[in-house]
Amino acid sequence: MARRSDSYRDDQWDDQWDDRRDNRRDDRRNDYRDDRRYTRRDDRRNDYRDDRRYTRRDDRRYTRRDDRWDDEDDLWNEDPRDRRTGAPKKKSAAGTFLLTLLLVIAVGVFAFSGYKLFGFYMAYKAGSDEYSELNKDFASEEKTSEKTPQTDGPSALTDVTQLENPDTLPKLIENAVHETATENQETKSLPTLVNPVDFTQLQAINPDVIGWIRVGAVNVSYPVARAEDNDYYLHRTFRKVDNFAGCIFENCDNSPYFTDQNTIIYGHNMKNGTMFGQLRKFAEQETLDKNPYFWIFTPNFIYQYRIFSSSIVGTTGDPYSIRFTVEDYQKFINDAFARSEINCGNVSVTPSDRVVTLSTCTGDSSTRRIVQGVLEQIYIAK
Repeated sequence: MARRSDSYRDDQWDDQWDDRRDNRRDDRRNDYRDDRRYTRRDDRRNDYRDDRRYTRRDDRRYTRRDDRWDDEDDLWNEDPRDRRTGAPKKKSAAGTFLLTLLLVIAVGVFAFSGYKLFGFYMAYKAGSDEYSELNKDFASEEKTSEKTPQTDGPSALTDVTQLENPDTLPKLIENAVHETATENQETKSLPTLVNPVDFTQLQAINPDVIGWIRVGAVNVSYPVARAEDNDYYLHRTFRKVDNFAGCIFENCDNSPYFTDQNTIIYGHNMKNGTMFGQLRKFAEQETLDKNPYFWIFTPNFIYQYRIFSSSIVGTTGDPYSIRFTVEDYQKFINDAFARSEINCGNVSVTPSDRVVTLSTCTGDSSTRRIVQGVLEQIYIAK
């Protein structure tokens, strides 16, 4: 058998080499094709993702722009800084509702408060107007001059203001016309004084009237009523009209003739100074120094009291008792002098004397302001 020649082997080797080279070339070509295909696919996928991202971003941007254009006020009032800080441009419906609700509530509270204040003002005014008319019609100085008798000889005293000086009072009483009358079951010779109050007309308006009180130092001048209990006139005026100003009234347990050891007269401490609102001024010495007296006028007699104590007390206790034993009454008098906030001077009060206690509230439900006076002189009312 003949051996193949070397040239044959070389040709065979060359053929194999060419095949391997062709295969590598095909592999590289295919790889390149695949790389391009996958690259294009990735590019398309990335492009698609970017398109979606930018589309959503544009939608949000244009949506916000359209919202701003829908609300013209928000557009013009928009602060440019809000765009940088990302502040909200539009309030939610819930927030708007809450703000509206709060605004309605605030307006309602304001209107109700105004209504109540107006009601208080009208009540104050109604009470003040009623008592001003009563003073003008039934307790004015003109009424006194009309009732003054025209005689050539001695006549009744006519001006209570002339009787409010402790230094000149004894001389005036001594020189006054005296008459005999029975007062508190005793027959007495008493000076006469023209009554400045028209009780005939007052009793026609309200039969419960028992007197008229005048406290010159603080311009207190009111009718005094008395009912079967201490609640009736608490929030009724003298004309029996419902009003929180009420009326000046005597303790229902006291005698209507002011003959008890301690007669108590109540009145409200009104913020506008009416009723007994002015009694608070007796915490100051200068008030008493102006005039140390107060008066109670009745149809038959006129009572003049000298103030001897002004103080803050509790709502119960001796100041609100009306009758005492001799020992207890002396203690009542001593306690009144001891707790007085002001110096009332050299005033004599004995267990045989009669006292009137003027009482009003203080703003503290546990205390009361009282001003106490001792009966110094009785006059026959003319």
